[in-house]
Amino acid sequence: MDKIKVLIADDHAIVRDGIQQLLKKEANIEVVGEAIDGMQALEKVKDLSPHVVLLDIAMPNLNGLEAIGLIKESAPESQIVILSMHANESYVHQVLKSGALGYVLKASPSTDIVDAIRAAHKKEYFLSSKIKANVIDSYLKTKQAEPATRGYDLLSEREQQVFRLVVQGSSTKEIADILCVSPKTIEKHRSSISAKLGTHGRLEMLKYAIKIGIVNPELWDS
Repeated sequence: MDKIKVLIADDHAIVRDGIQQLLKKEANIEVVGEAIDGMQALEKVKDLSPHVVLLDIAMPNLNGLEAIGLIKESAPESQIVILSMHANESYVHQVLKSGALGYVLKASPSTDIVDAIRAAHKKEYFLSSKIKANVIDSYLKTKQAEPATRGYDLLSEREQQVFRLVVQGSSTKEIADILCVSPKTIEKHRSSISAKLGTHGRLEMLKYAIKIGIVNPELWDS
């Protein structure tokens, strides 16, 4: 039986160790690596090609939300399960929209992590048992029915990545390094974003991000 290869990304060693011990009990699941922040997670995904990435949403150097898109871009076959302390429904929607298949609350039973890994490996959605069961159906219906009328929806995928990194507080050089492009290219993206959204500077972008629900202020302050 082929094992499900898992990468654990969390900035707290005690959480990583706890998950390691939990998954050791599962005969067909193998932890192939660990990461302490979003950037390291991205690097290790490229090297290890895990089937599933357990990704803490609140990490330094690249938070889990922004890492989702970059991981899916560099390793589309790696499925993502988010670990979070936040049960906000609108935030769950954003995580799913970014490409994750699972959302597990850290306060949930440990069996949720195992179930989420198995579901993600089969390319199925999984939400923590403490999150409303209708969130996925609501998200999928919204995704199908919602026209791309908001300015954010008119941004390209790359522009959305740049936008979220700007909001996170990353500098032009840092964004260029993360996305492996030149600072000049990032400046062009920022100009295009400003024109499409009618925002100028990080503060206006942050206010816009909060307004449309793609940023949870509690998360970004943690």
